[in-house]
Amino acid sequence: MVNPARGLGWAVLLVLAACATSTSPTGRTQYVGGVSQAQLEQMGLQAFAEAKKESSLSKDPQLTAYVGCVVRAVTAQLPAPWNQVRWEYALFNNNETNAWALPGGKIGVYTGIFTVAKNQDELAGVIAHEVGHVVSRHHDERITRQLAAQTGLGLAGALVGARYGDAATQTTQQLGGALLQGTFLLPNSRTQESEADVVGQQLMAKAGFNPEGAVALWRNMAAADANRPPQWLSTHPDPQSRLRELQARAQGLLPVMQAARKAGHTPKCR
Repeated sequence: MVNPARGLGWAVLLVLAACATSTSPTGRTQYVGGVSQAQLEQMGLQAFAEAKKESSLSKDPQLTAYVGCVVRAVTAQLPAPWNQVRWEYALFNNNETNAWALPGGKIGVYTGIFTVAKNQDELAGVIAHEVGHVVSRHHDERITRQLAAQTGLGLAGALVGARYGDAATQTTQQLGGALLQGTFLLPNSRTQESEADVVGQQLMAKAGFNPEGAVALWRNMAAADANRPPQWLSTHPDPQSRLRELQARAQGLLPVMQAARKAGHTPKCR
C-alpha cells in the first residue's frame, strides 16, 4: 500500500526541484518561482484592492500623510529592482496592531499600530520590516511551498512541460478572494520573520531612521499585553531573543544612519 505522506513528500520535492533556487538578502537559499513575478504582482494588486473595498480607510489626512512620509523615505532606499516599483500605501481604520506589504508595491497600515509605534523611527521599524518580506521574496517562497502541497492539482504529472504553468494559474485563481486571509497574510515562518528583521532594520538605517526604533517598537509590542500578545506579535519569534538581536544590530547600524543623514537623508515625518 502506498504511504500518502511519502507520496506527498515526493510531490513536494519534485515541485521544489522544478522551481528556481534564489539567494535571499541574508544569503539563505530559497525555493521560488511557483508563479511568475507578473502573477505574484497581480495577486498583490488584487489583495490590496480587496482590502480597500472591504475595510474602512482612515479619513485623517495628517495620519495618512505621516504614514506616507515614512513609506516614501523607506522605499526610496530600496535596491533594484524594488526601487523601480511604484509603492502605494493605505491607512485602515482597524484597532489591530498590524501592518503588511505585498508584491506589486502595496502597503497596508492599521491605525492600531500607533498604540505601539510612538514616533517616526518606530513606525519605520514596522514598515521597513514588512517591506523586508517583499524584497526577500517571502510571498513567492510561501506560494511555491503551497503549490507543492496541492496534491489535487496533479503536481507530479504537471511538473513536466506546460502543464506546470497551468497548475500554477489554477492555484492563483483558487486563491482569488481569500488572498489577504490566506496565502499572502498567512503567518510567516520564524526564519522569514528573523530575515525581515535584518533586512528591515538595515533599510530603515539607510533611510536615516534610528535603528533603535525597531528595538523600542518590539519592546512596546511585548508590553502592550503581557498575557495576550498583539496579533502581529503572536506569530513571531520569541520576543526576548528578538529584542536582543535587534539591539545588537542597532549598535552596528548607527554609523549607517549617520552616513545617511550626512548624505541628506534625514526623515522629518510628523
